[in-house]
Amino acid sequence: MAEQTLIRRMAFLALFQLDARGELTDSELESSVLHGDDPKVDGTKVPAASQEMAWTLAREAFADRKRCDDVMKNLAPEWPAYRQAAVDRALLRLAHFEIHSGRVPAPIAIDSAVELAKEFSTEKSPGFINALLDQAAKRQVAKKESKKGAGKPEEESETEGGAIEGSGQESGAGD
Repeated sequence: MAEQTLIRRMAFLALFQLDARGELTDSELESSVLHGDDPKVDGTKVPAASQEMAWTLAREAFADRKRCDDVMKNLAPEWPAYRQAAVDRALLRLAHFEIHSGRVPAPIAIDSAVELAKEFSTEKSPGFINALLDQAAKRQVAKKESKKGAGKPEEESETEGGAIEGSGQESGAGD
């Protein structure tokens, strides 16, 4: 398994744990992810640097979860974060963070999330995740292009979904 794929997989598993259990130490994440039931994550062969990158990615995506939840709620109002399957929610948050932060191109983040959904979630989840992330990525690109055209700085005061930060819209994700 390629290193970036492994890091993303471990970050997804760690993000799932953070969502379920709250703040965890690196050793708790290591115990849960590296010594869990995933046969593709062999704790004896994962370099410490890859682990640290995965934990950092998971923590940053977890910290940014409200932005993702607001965007997804705007795109699919009938499926707010609290109604999403926990696996889907973690995948959406991770991929959205990667896209929004510019860490990886949108197609790579979306494809990775869809592949993980095929493996870890329900039959309908890959399509759901693909559709939401694709819409979010397109909105982000359109927003950046409109700001460039209008001569505005690229700093965003809104989420991609159009909800003003701090507007009182609650994601219902138990933040």
